[in-house]
Amino acid sequence: MNRLYALKGLGPMDAKSIGRDALLRWIILLPLFIALMIRWVLPAFLQQIEPIIGFELMPYYPPLMAYVLLLLVPNLVGFVTGFLLLDQRDDRTLYALQVTPLSLNGYLIYRLAMPVLLSILLGFVALPLSGLVPLNWPLLLVATISAAPMAPIFALTLAALSQNKVQGFALMKMSGIVLLPPMAAYFIESKWQLLLGLVPTYWPAKTLWLAQAWVNDGSAGSLWIYFLAGLAYQLIFLLMLARRFNRVMHR
Repeated sequence: MNRLYALKGLGPMDAKSIGRDALLRWIILLPLFIALMIRWVLPAFLQQIEPIIGFELMPYYPPLMAYVLLLLVPNLVGFVTGFLLLDQRDDRTLYALQVTPLSLNGYLIYRLAMPVLLSILLGFVALPLSGLVPLNWPLLLVATISAAPMAPIFALTLAALSQNKVQGFALMKMSGIVLLPPMAAYFIESKWQLLLGLVPTYWPAKTLWLAQAWVNDGSAGSLWIYFLAGLAYQLIFLLMLARRFNRVMHR
């Protein structure tokens, strides 16, 4: 019961932290704005530059931009959570939690579950809003769930590896690198693309593309294998980062 009361007190504290930071507020809304840009602005721009570069871009636009948006949602949500963790670590709130009924591990479960749920919710809205993903709602849910664990992964990466907010912003900018390997995988048809599976963003990308293929030709293929393997692989990353964060907190 004491732990339940402690958890209830965290919600208002989080709302206050986000409310006083304009950047964090905008990051939460940014995926919806980007979805509208992807739907109405970028296609017109690409159609204008296709004759200039002499290469058709639009055939690759829906699958690649849908993947970018799918991963951008947990990326942004994860970094909001990561900055909250940095704030609470710097003002020693997390250290104070260690003498309350709510343990640090209990707090982490709460803290990391929230971005997962928020990523699923935002992804469920942003992807259809972009007009790129003609999936029925069960497949859309599968796609968003496949990417949602990346939110706590990004959050713990920020909190465990950054000493302060300046380093956190630098790490946030560098995080875009992990979005590139799955794009390369889209153009590799051989089994060699599985080597890119070392990057956790590969698995949600494959899940999304296989879900889109299912809609187009009615074949599930390896969808469920990639979905379950991706969740398991991301869980391994989460456990490793959680151990790292615990070591940082107990120095």
